[in-house]
Amino acid sequence: MGCQTGKMLETSARLLRLLSLLQAPREWSGTELADRLEVSTRTVRNDVERLRALGYPVNATRGSAGGYRLGAGAQLPPLLLDDEEAVAVTIGLRTAAGGTIAGVEETALRALAKVEQVLPSRLRRRVSALQDYTVAVPRDEPGPRVDSEILVTLTAACRDRERLRFRYQGHGGEASARLVEPYQLVNWGRRWYLVGWDAKREDWRTFRVDRLTEPFATGARFAPRELPEDVADRVRRGVSSAAWRHTAKVTVHAAAEVVAAKINPAVGTVRALDADTCELHTGSDSLHSLAVHLGLLDLNFTVTEPPELVELVRRLSDRYRRAVHP
Repeated sequence: MGCQTGKMLETSARLLRLLSLLQAPREWSGTELADRLEVSTRTVRNDVERLRALGYPVNATRGSAGGYRLGAGAQLPPLLLDDEEAVAVTIGLRTAAGGTIAGVEETALRALAKVEQVLPSRLRRRVSALQDYTVAVPRDEPGPRVDSEILVTLTAACRDRERLRFRYQGHGGEASARLVEPYQLVNWGRRWYLVGWDAKREDWRTFRVDRLTEPFATGARFAPRELPEDVADRVRRGVSSAAWRHTAKVTVHAAAEVVAAKINPAVGTVRALDADTCELHTGSDSLHSLAVHLGLLDLNFTVTEPPELVELVRRLSDRYRRAVHP
């Protein structure tokens, strides 16, 4: 009885090692697996059949270049994760539970409970420390949330090169019906954007997903066009001013290339006025944030608009002056 139990444990341990190897994104020959597991190729074949009986879709190809590979099945079988992968999955699920995609919070929490239940104590301590000793800085306002089903619809249309119809509310509140060839989704900060070709306007457009409703795929396929630029750069440059609550125009007393080197394209655009002066168009969700970031340029500047920012900078300059000359 004891000998039989020992053999069963040995087989189970070997199956777990085999499964761990097959989860690597590559194809293994029977000889390679036999060498790794220190068994015969016949034992490997038997173990593969055992995994298949347990629901793991192990694909096999014949020939000299053939081998074994774990495929996709009808159901998700148990996964084997190493320590770093388990920690990464747990952190990712906790982030998703409080993210900007509506409808995934409860699902993420359910998955998180299952993962944390089987974490070894050493990993649970590492994850708990990350949770207990990190603090998220609250935002001035909650970011817009998007429906997870809408994201699924949009990404499926991008994948299948299928035209989309949807209702869209512009920055000024105007509503319109759109027919779009979707290309890519971009997640920038707290917002999601769809980049696509607007069939009616015959031009590239960027759409905020939280302003998009009733999307459905028309079934009509389209021939892919060549994107005119990197979509992430397009979103950063094209939607920044529309996303800000406050925009500003600032004259900076430095060369345009000097200022451009100090800012991210998502922060604003720079236009040269002459060799030693440029105009910075920038913005933020708050005037105080604008004033702080302008000071961090560490360059002389003159605020020209909006008037509210001009007044705020004047008040702050008086306050700083009194701080050093009471």
